Amino acid sequence: MTECNTKPIQFTRVKRRQVTADFDGGRLTSDAGVLLLREVDRRTGLLDAINACLPDPRDPRYIVHQQREMLAQRIFSLALGYEDLNDQQTLRDDPALQVAAGKAACEDAPLASPPTLCRLENRVSRKTLVKMSALLVDHFLASHKKPPAEIVLDFDATDDPVHGQQEGRFYQGYYRHYCFLPLYVFCGGFLLCALLRPSNIDGAKHALAVTKLLVERIRRAWPEVKITIRGDSGFCRWKLMRWCEKHGINYVLGLGRNPVLERRIAPLMEEAEAAFAASGEKQRLFGETEYAAGTWARPRRVVMKAERLLEGPNRRFVVTNLTDPPQALYDDIYVQRGDMENRIKEQQLMLFADRTSCHDFLANQFRLLLSSFAYVLLHALRESHLAKTDLAKAQVSRIRIVLLKIAARVTVSVRRIVLHLSSSCPYQALFRHVATTLVPDPG
Repeated sequence: MTECNTKPIQFTRVKRRQVTADFDGGRLTSDAGVLLLREVDRRTGLLDAINACLPDPRDPRYIVHQQREMLAQRIFSLALGYEDLNDQQTLRDDPALQVAAGKAACEDAPLASPPTLCRLENRVSRKTLVKMSALLVDHFLASHKKPPAEIVLDFDATDDPVHGQQEGRFYQGYYRHYCFLPLYVFCGGFLLCALLRPSNIDGAKHALAVTKLLVERIRRAWPEVKITIRGDSGFCRWKLMRWCEKHGINYVLGLGRNPVLERRIAPLMEEAEAAFAASGEKQRLFGETEYAAGTWARPRRVVMKAERLLEGPNRRFVVTNLTDPPQALYDDIYVQRGDMENRIKEQQLMLFADRTSCHDFLANQFRLLLSSFAYVLLHALRESHLAKTDLAKAQVSRIRIVLLKIAARVTVSVRRIVLHLSSSCPYQALFRHVATTLVPDPG
């Protein structure tokens, strides 16, 4: 790291003492907790698997930065809260990030620069991206010691605003801005698919193809598992439902309102209105009907919810091939898809999956996957090593603040790299506990 004396920053006095600050502290880090993520990766083998998917065309004689180190640098940085490649201009000298990426934390061995990382992002091929995407499912399967009896795959799309002339950006009428329209698939907290798409498409585009690939891969590993597809009305397409019925897959999908369904729910709504008028309290009634849209080959079961809120009537419809009672199906199954929206928020808002500012579309898909892999590591930390702690259900931003953003002074000798963590860290006991579960025998 370049050592330079900077002009001190002046602050107001504390009694009679002058208060100043500078950036001449030397080998310090504010991200010592990244070592926990390094150990999570060591257990999962995620970075090695990513590196194996990505061919390296560079001449080995002239390589300064190994490809795996650059992948680690980029993914760990996203987990730590650094979204921009420009951050790496100084972050490449951070000793904790160097250790996590596999460097020796030496002043003369910085990590890759922003231009080098940019070249990495822009040489990824479509074939490589397909292989990398498959790693998400492989990690999900490997995370289970035994096959579950049943799983629910949640589908959802969201907007990814863009502000330049990126390939594949279009104006999206629903969101009213220029954006991409990525497709996500989660199973509980596990991310199974993060597919970047242009926004000039139907929101359900590629959902059937992704379903086929996921079901084939999951059933190859778990032949007996019961699979349910869940999504909002944007995924209610007859081709998807027909394929699910043909292949023994359950589905629970929102269904948009129309005049026919409005007539079917009218008696329930009148009953709810009458009960509301009598009590002044919110009313919820459930029923079901057989319904077939014009494009459907046959009628299907539709669960109806007639709700009278203080703000007015609220009608909801869900099409399904499950046989659960209407209210149980709506409250215990369909509504639970809302948790997926929290996972998408973690991706978009906390791990910068929307930082798709490259011109090339494939480079932006790669960035989306880098964010996804950062999520995979943090979720593995949460799922396996924070299960019985106060952070068992914490979002990744909270985990970052508590366990990753810890200051430390780093000393390097011939035989040792020592991180002297901040003595005033309020989460020392939790950090020790997690580190012990990750590395029970350092060896």
